[in-house]
Amino acid sequence: MTNKKKIGIISHENFAFLHDPPYPRPIFSSYENPLRIKAILDYFDKIDLLSSDQIVKIIPETVSEEVLRLTHSAYHVNLIKRLSLYGSGVMGEEIFITEDTFELAKLAVGGSIEAMKTVINGEVEQSIALIRPPGHHATRDKSSGLCIFNNIATAIQYLRTKLNFNKKIAIIDIDDHFGDGLAQYFYEDPNVLYFSIHEYDFIEGDIGHFSELGEGEGLGTNINFPVPLGITDEDFLDCISMVPPILKQFKPELIIIAMGFDFHFSDPIGNGFLTTSSYYHFASLVKEVAEEICNGKVCFILEGGYGLQALPFCVHSIIRALLNQEQLSPSFEFLNFSEFSKKDEILKISALLKHQLSNYWNFNSE
Repeated sequence: MTNKKKIGIISHENFAFLHDPPYPRPIFSSYENPLRIKAILDYFDKIDLLSSDQIVKIIPETVSEEVLRLTHSAYHVNLIKRLSLYGSGVMGEEIFITEDTFELAKLAVGGSIEAMKTVINGEVEQSIALIRPPGHHATRDKSSGLCIFNNIATAIQYLRTKLNFNKKIAIIDIDDHFGDGLAQYFYEDPNVLYFSIHEYDFIEGDIGHFSELGEGEGLGTNINFPVPLGITDEDFLDCISMVPPILKQFKPELIIIAMGFDFHFSDPIGNGFLTTSSYYHFASLVKEVAEEICNGKVCFILEGGYGLQALPFCVHSIIRALLNQEQLSPSFEFLNFSEFSKKDEILKISALLKHQLSNYWNFNSE
């Protein structure tokens, strides 16, 4: 009997083969393809990661249409189903449909649910769901930005309605793009904290501004940290330094990470200069806070991240942090981006955001 704490890796071989875009790169939508998961799983096989006694491999199950309707309208569910039966389709913003889209999207929701269930049930301490298509842009009636169904929102509603888990939940979204779907679902919900770090168009204006704080009883629980294009590792660490004091005051029973890696410098559709070091230090920080406030209960749910070379190393950096192992940067990351730092801008945004949040959160003791 081992006392080592375990991490659940939730995935399925279908994520590495199905829902393949019917057109070649460099079309934006084509980057969301099966090779994203295949690259990660093949790398794990190469380093024999899944044989570790600290890793539990978990295969998710597809969900029913009833589960999808916890967060999506019947019209939306039926539309994805019909277009998949038809065999193809283009809908909304940057969405493609293939004959297996509906089934794989249901499996992605199942993977998100399994990641949360195994953590709250104590089967594993933390979990990582390697699923696709992503979900944080999807809303009740609309697929958007490569996302079909909202995996995280649906899983949260499943916990509430099926498992009677009605405790506080925090979502930290580190995807390069604002998770507008997640923000909309929980904008008025005081029991779900949403904190997002994302690129922002400061010239023309954009959604995900720091003045969007929630509404009604949820006021103060929707927190956006918009950043300029081209942030570095140092900039990112400055941003996430706001996370611990907020989490310690909110005291969630479960922390969910919307795990996007498109801030990495090699990502084809992001504009950041991050390396795996950022993801390692972020995971270490969240784990430390989680151990203090919710017995280490953290779920990492894959959202974006489309650079096939970097993806396996980014995910592995999260795992290494959770296992208290040393960070190992791949050789292709031996680059210095410090000259591109946006530190002054980040500090200015941070001060403005803290001012906006001063009625809801205390930063003076940190």
